[in-house]
Amino acid sequence: MHIGVDAAIWQNKRGYGRHARALLAALVGLDRANRYTLVADSPQGLDDVPSQAGLRLVNADAPAAVAAAANGHRSLRDMWHMSRALSAPEFDLLLFPTVYSYVPVISPARKLVIIHDVIAEKFARLTLPTPTARLFWKAKVALGRRQADAIITVSDYSRRHIIEHFNLPPERVHVVGEASDPVFRRLNRPSLSPRLRSLGLRTDHRMVAYVGGFGPHKNLTTLVNAFARLAADPALADVRLVMVGENKKEIYLSDFQTIQRQVDRLGLAGRVIFTGFLSDEELVILLNCAAVLALPSLMEGFGLPAVEAAACGCPVVATTASPLPDLLGDGGLYIDPYRQDELEDALRRVLTSPARQQQMSRAALTAAQQLTWEAAARQLLQVIQTVMEQ
Repeated sequence: MHIGVDAAIWQNKRGYGRHARALLAALVGLDRANRYTLVADSPQGLDDVPSQAGLRLVNADAPAAVAAAANGHRSLRDMWHMSRALSAPEFDLLLFPTVYSYVPVISPARKLVIIHDVIAEKFARLTLPTPTARLFWKAKVALGRRQADAIITVSDYSRRHIIEHFNLPPERVHVVGEASDPVFRRLNRPSLSPRLRSLGLRTDHRMVAYVGGFGPHKNLTTLVNAFARLAADPALADVRLVMVGENKKEIYLSDFQTIQRQVDRLGLAGRVIFTGFLSDEELVILLNCAAVLALPSLMEGFGLPAVEAAACGCPVVATTASPLPDLLGDGGLYIDPYRQDELEDALRRVLTSPARQQQMSRAALTAAQQLTWEAAARQLLQVIQTVMEQ
């Protein structure tokens, strides 16, 4: 069987791209029975395409990873070229690793579409800034659902919300999980890189880490407000909030400038550190040194940064509006994202108790080890088999 894969998101540095690269690498490495061809719309960032997979390049004025931004959309010309390539009669099955880069196709091939979550549906104005952007998103997701022979999502939590929001038959929606990449691991005696030290960080600082985007739905104004109350405590004078994520060339809706002004207004300059994008190697060091990772989002379909932190032995304080309470168990404390007092209390409990940190660290490591990309690839293979037998 020949499987065509929409690889337009491959170059994306954020969750969609990381998920696609890791899942497809595991899938192609595991599945020796089928042939895979990745269809990409840019030659950039394709060095890590699995050697066992074929690669087909489509001419595009702008790659989907850039063009399909929060306030933009791909050109009809680019979508037509991608659709035409994916509609090739040689493909028996088409896999779209995210509905974000989905294009409608004219093909008898079976189709699998991954919808990570319903964040853009539940919090449309916090993720898609204009009516036009919301209209394009709604139309794209509707077409993807209509063409899909099966819909895949990343957690039981997301599956429940997708079934409820779109009123779908439960048997149409399948779960294929996620995992941290092997680079996320516990280090022996980690030391901060020169770049991290240049930002004013020291290993004797107790660090609260945040990793991700600066979109409004990430609830970071609440995190900064909670941190401000902690920072006012003399017993926590060494604590720093380290916010990791692209803040200059972000293609998704970003609230970074608002958060930066909030930090200045609260007198937290020097206590809140914006690192910008970090390589995986530097991020692993930071997560090994951090006392806790905070993820207070209004909703997370999976919460991969928290799982990556857990794989480094870093305790987690995370939103209850996510699968993380089930995924990480005692490796985290879980808070109502609308309750700043809960977030502040949970962070304080971790920061002030080395014994609790050690207990949570062990539990986080154990939980993260149960999640592997090989297991996710096996789940996906089962969905492929089920769809092809229908």
